[in-house]
This record gives sequence, structure tokens and C-alpha cells, in this order.
Amino acid sequence: MASRGVVGIFLFSALPLLCLELRRGIPDLGVKDLILLCGRIFLLLALLTLIISVTTSWLNSFKSSQVYLKEEEEKNEKRQKLVRKKQQEAQGEKVSRYIENVLKPHQEMKLRKLEERFYQMTGETWKLSNGHKLGVLDLPEEPPETADEVVAVALRCPSGRVLKRRFFKSCSSQVLFHWMMKIGYHISLYSLSTSFPRRPLEVEEGWSLQDIGITMDTVLNVEEKDQSN
Repeated sequence: MASRGVVGIFLFSALPLLCLELRRGIPDLGVKDLILLCGRIFLLLALLTLIISVTTSWLNSFKSSQVYLKEEEEKNEKRQKLVRKKQQEAQGEKVSRYIENVLKPHQEMKLRKLEERFYQMTGETWKLSNGHKLGVLDLPEEPPETADEVVAVALRCPSGRVLKRRFFKSCSSQVLFHWMMKIGYHISLYSLSTSFPRRPLEVEEGWSLQDIGITMDTVLNVEEKDQSN
């Protein structure tokens, strides 16, 4: 609007000067011709005003469209940020639920299995045995069934399970207690006894299985000691 006003003022101020110049340059110009000339000038001014108005309107609409597009882009960017934030929050909740419902129980179950395996190898009784150190107990290699001078020994545990193993008759009698501790029953809390007749198994350092009377397949009971004493 300001540009159109400036152009209009300029043209209207130039009109009288134009008429004077025309009057001087064409002395025989009549009043009628002068009126026609002014009419043409006014027509030209109207045409210029129309062109300026249309151009200005187009420029304003173009600027408005640019501003509108910029505002729409900013709104879209805000909406996208909001959507991404919600997606991240939803993803975080999914991860939290996965950790709580799947990963954590799996890790706890894995830890329980490791603890069970540990106590199977070292004996759950270790934590009740006043700190006796078990160490790593090595058992002699199990002989084949067809070997000579071989005896099969079975241990009946308090839990009800029965474990069987073969030994040479010449093996040390201490190997039976090593085997008992190996499966989780410490000698400070458990002892071995024969099945029939039922009596505590007596071993001595340097005695073999044959020396303590185990010359054939035998079943031994793993029994808990009386802790009242």
C-alpha cells in the first residue's frame, strides 16, 4: 500500500509538468487535444495502478503463503517431535516390561540353576558345616564292567535317589566318603551305613574296599548324623 501511494503521488505531481512541457512543445495544441491527452495520461495511470495493485496483491499472497507454509512446517515438526517422543516412551515401556517379565525371570532362573549346580557339585551342606572346606575331590576313574576285581556300590541318599558306581576292590575305602561329599553330603553332617545288617561303615586310613568287607555289589545308606551331640 505504501509503494502504491508513493507511485501515485509521483505520477500526479509529474502530471502538471508534463502538460506544461507538452504545451510548450506543441503551441498549436488545442484545448480538446489537451483534454484527450490528459485522458490518455489518466488511463495510463489507471493501468499502472492496476498493474501495481495486482503485483502487490500477488506479492502479499505469495508472502502469506510462504508464512503459512513455514507455520505449517513448524506445526508438522512439533507434531513429529511429539509423535517420536510418544513412540520413545512406548518403546521404553516395552523394554521395561520385557526386562521385568522376560529377562529378569530368565536371569533369576539361570542363577537358581547355577546355584543348584554349585550345591550339587560342592554340597548344600557346606553352608551348614561350620565352614569346613570341601576342596576338589578327585575320584578314581570308573573301571569297565568286564574288568576283574571290580565291585559296584550304590548310595541311597536321604532324598530317595540312588547313585551307582563301580570301583576296584583295591581302591582306598576313603573313596566312598569322597564320593558322598562329591554328590553334596559332607562328612561333618552325614555318614555311611550298610543296609543289612544296618551298621555304621568303619574305615581306616590305608584300608581298601576289600578290607572293610565290600567284596560284592553293595548298597550303602547316606544317613544324617545326630547333631544333638
